[in-house]
Amino acid sequence: MDAIRELLACPACAGPLAADWSCCGCGTRYEVLDGIPALRLPGDGRTEAVRGFYERAPFPGYPPHDSLHALRARAGRSPLPRLIDRAIPGDARIVEVGCGTGQMCLFLARADRVVVGADLARASLALAAGAARRFGLHRVQFVETDLQRPGLKAGAFDVVYSSGVLHHTPDPRASFARLAELARPGGTIVLGVYNAFARLPAKLRRLTARVSGFQYVPFDPVLRGRRHEPARREAWLRDQYQHPEEHSHTLAEVQGWFAENGVEYLRAYPSAVLDDEPEELFAHAPDNWRVEGWLAQMGWIWTLGHEGGLFFTVGRRSPC
Repeated sequence: MDAIRELLACPACAGPLAADWSCCGCGTRYEVLDGIPALRLPGDGRTEAVRGFYERAPFPGYPPHDSLHALRARAGRSPLPRLIDRAIPGDARIVEVGCGTGQMCLFLARADRVVVGADLARASLALAAGAARRFGLHRVQFVETDLQRPGLKAGAFDVVYSSGVLHHTPDPRASFARLAELARPGGTIVLGVYNAFARLPAKLRRLTARVSGFQYVPFDPVLRGRRHEPARREAWLRDQYQHPEEHSHTLAEVQGWFAENGVEYLRAYPSAVLDDEPEELFAHAPDNWRVEGWLAQMGWIWTLGHEGGLFFTVGRRSPC
């Protein structure tokens, strides 16, 4: 537990935390409920609206009778989790910012890795911590905190992973600046946000869905695949089509965030280089030609648009 607590910090003053979860700097003491420390200060109205949204419907849910083997097999069917897992050393310190119900954290919790899952919705974290206990995973710690003033130690993590989170914050650019500070010098950042092009089909589906009072959402394969899992189907419907805060971004925009915060751009996933299939996710792409990037994003309308339009950008924090 000490090794994990050293990766956390007081959200009020960034001071270290003692064994009783009090701050060694300002003296503030934080509650721990069901093994989840509440390192979160009150947020603004928009942030609290997002928190309330996920408290009502944690996302994503777990299938009935889930197991660690089934979770890893399910995640392993997707190329990206496999690439991330292969790229991360066995002794890495990992944080997932906006971990939701913690499924990626549990997938990555192998070997001697230490994994911290951070989220602002306690209902989601309760599902995550419960699954970790059922699966017997002891090197994972879930933390209730907010990226605006995170209870996470700056510069402490080898890998900072955040998927589907920043585009639900009031100011994604500012949120990325705080996210980047969590990586150690030379550490890797993997960021997933909605792409401005690939999100267009979902926006069109949302217009149609509103007409029917969300009783009918056309051409959504995830909803079709979950028709016999009402809770998980409802969670996807709410997250994709009824979210109170949503933004979408181009690759060039995210690359600009990287440059502003001393993060070297490595590559996008799917690749923004035509006919490139990455074998090493944390390695440089063959090139970074802006025109080719725009062409690739146009193609993402068809390849990513059917499942929400999420794309990933990988960078390395400056070693200095």
